[in-house]
Amino acid sequence: MGHVATTEGIKGEDVRNLMVTAVEQRFGRVNHLPAAIEWLSDNGSCYTETETRRFAQDIGFLPLTTPVESQQSNGMAEAFVRTFKRDYVAVNPKPDADAVIRSLPKWFEHYNELHPHRALGYSSPREFIAGRSTAKSVEPLSGV
Repeated sequence: MGHVATTEGIKGEDVRNLMVTAVEQRFGRVNHLPAAIEWLSDNGSCYTETETRRFAQDIGFLPLTTPVESQQSNGMAEAFVRTFKRDYVAVNPKPDADAVIRSLPKWFEHYNELHPHRALGYSSPREFIAGRSTAKSVEPLSGV
């Protein structure tokens, strides 16, 4: 999982850089994904512009957008944000916005590697995908 944090609006270039970061974090430095992976986003112009969609396809993503005003998609996104705020933001020191932005990578890593999810039988996403407990060592977070 990757993220973009900015005090300005997110641009297509930011999304394309995020795609590269996400691929490299998961697969290392490759020119193309080993198999097509869906890239799901909303209908914001930074995601739907031709250059971004073409780039996504060139590296192996299948760019998809949620239906406009989709209650199901909005509900999933809102549930993730609510969980993330409750389990990470609310329980960790956050003296300023920059501190929160710097903390996001380790919080996302913890969320994916160790955080139990009820819908996944109280496994983390990584454990669920692997079908067993992950052996990867992830540094414990304070307040989690």
